[in-house]
Amino acid sequence: MPLVAGYVGADVPVELLTAAGYLPRRLSGSPDEDAEPGRRHLGGGLDPVACSILTRLLAGAYGHLDVLVVSHDCEASLRLFYVLRELTRVAPEVDLPPLHLVDVLHLPHRTTTRYDLAQVRRFRAWLAERGTPVPDDALARAVAAHDDLRSLLRQVGAHRARRVLSGTEMLGLVDLACTRPVDEARALLRDRLAELPARPPLPGTPVVVTGSSHDTPHVYSALEAHGLLVVGEDHDRGDLVALTDVGAPTEPALAERYQAAGPAAAHAAIADRAAHTARLVRDRGAVGLLAYVRRHDDGPRWDVPAQRAAVGVPTVLVDHQEYGRIDDVAAVADALRGAVAA
Repeated sequence: MPLVAGYVGADVPVELLTAAGYLPRRLSGSPDEDAEPGRRHLGGGLDPVACSILTRLLAGAYGHLDVLVVSHDCEASLRLFYVLRELTRVAPEVDLPPLHLVDVLHLPHRTTTRYDLAQVRRFRAWLAERGTPVPDDALARAVAAHDDLRSLLRQVGAHRARRVLSGTEMLGLVDLACTRPVDEARALLRDRLAELPARPPLPGTPVVVTGSSHDTPHVYSALEAHGLLVVGEDHDRGDLVALTDVGAPTEPALAERYQAAGPAAAHAAIADRAAHTARLVRDRGAVGLLAYVRRHDDGPRWDVPAQRAAVGVPTVLVDHQEYGRIDDVAAVADALRGAVAA
């Protein structure tokens, strides 16, 4: 059985995990499970996804993990790391794997690149200390494999402009790419690419989703059951996860890739987010934009006015939503369709 590395957040250099012999498995929450145990440790006012992930870790819901890597992709992930570290210190009876933080920053400066390079090297050294070093040849193979995986995700995503792939299905493919062995995921995506050209268009009003990320299909399924078709999104559980590649099999190339991985809501400038969302709406042929903002994930709300001005299509904001839920989904779908028809 391969070693398994659970990871949280989009800023973990999975290439290093693969090269060290781990199966990288991105952890997701579960809106259908009570997250109160995690909330007791993390406190209130925090994105409930983090509370759910902590609850599931404490319950052993992810199975055996040989290591756990958390990135500072958002404040909720950082607080999760600190709580996990403290639990490891004060509660040895809690069975948690060895823990590491990857603190990638995203400012477009050379000083940021140097800081991120130090983070990559620190992570590589930590893996070696755990008895799983990263040889240069293994890193080269891992970089090539993950770049190819991202290329396949982009090719599959491009078919969404033809409306032959639902948003719910695309979320499943992204999750597959983030939880299965990289070679297995590549083979499955190639099979999907081979059959997509023969698919007929799906019904539904094509929309792009912005705002909070979606690590489960609950919201997308509800939207698409009510006559919308999600043809794109600008969060890192969808299109954004495959936006950029590493290229060269070097530590500096890894640092630069994760520094500039894409305009996520937690760290990108509002203008950059708006321009990216507008390009996505245009490229996918969307006729509406749905801004979905989860309770205690307030950052994406600040992007909406600039996005509304940039996209050139009707925009509907649904705010303060419970994790995995969307209020009055029929009314939301009707509002988008009505605005498009007006």
